[in-house]
Amino acid sequence: MSAPVFLTADPALRTGRRVVLDGPEGRHAVTVRRIAVGEEVVLTDGSGLAVRGTVAVVEGKDTLYVDVEERTEEPAPAPRIVVVQALPKGDRGELAVETMTEVGVDVVVPWSAARCITQWKGERGTKSLAKWRSTAREAGKQARRTHLPEITDLMTTRQVAALLGGAAFAGVLHEAADHPIATVEVPAEGDIVLVVGPEGGVAPEELAAFADAGAAAYRLGPTVLRTSTAGVSAASVLMARSGRWS
Repeated sequence: MSAPVFLTADPALRTGRRVVLDGPEGRHAVTVRRIAVGEEVVLTDGSGLAVRGTVAVVEGKDTLYVDVEERTEEPAPAPRIVVVQALPKGDRGELAVETMTEVGVDVVVPWSAARCITQWKGERGTKSLAKWRSTAREAGKQARRTHLPEITDLMTTRQVAALLGGAAFAGVLHEAADHPIATVEVPAEGDIVLVVGPEGGVAPEELAAFADAGAAAYRLGPTVLRTSTAGVSAASVLMARSGRWS
């Protein structure tokens, strides 16, 4: 079994011989996972820097010290996969974030589309965004990622169009599109930005705004996927097409 992954902000992660894991992550390791002296763990800052080591000391219920055996720093993945995810109903947003994190998506952008039933406003929006970020963090650790995905603030259609305009490749998933996304040529560098609409579909005015920004429409296949699964399916295709999975 692979060593479990935990997040730490200890400065010793970069150069020290012993790294401390405390706070909520330390409590999870000691109290929930029951990590003990002699066990192997991986500690990371979530931005590519990681150490593999052996637990030397466990203190109380929330602190352990790890003797460093190996230190690595992975470069940021290229090209970067960015998925603009329209807000799904219920907990399907967390499902979408979890599965996209597992396959390697680098950035997830919550989008308040015209046909979204769910709306993030006030305290509800703050809590929902926090859930997405917590889901990405936990799924990233489960997937043994040292580069954890970014979950941006909620974006409007105008902001999404600006994001698409600056992308190396931009596309919108649409069931009526003529071109399959499985055949597109994707760049080796820069941002690949893909828009996933809500259950009711991307509105015509949104499609027009995105087309003006340079984003063409693409279909996944002969079936219609739910918004919570379309993103991970398309991202997987793009991972393969870009060479990220080679």
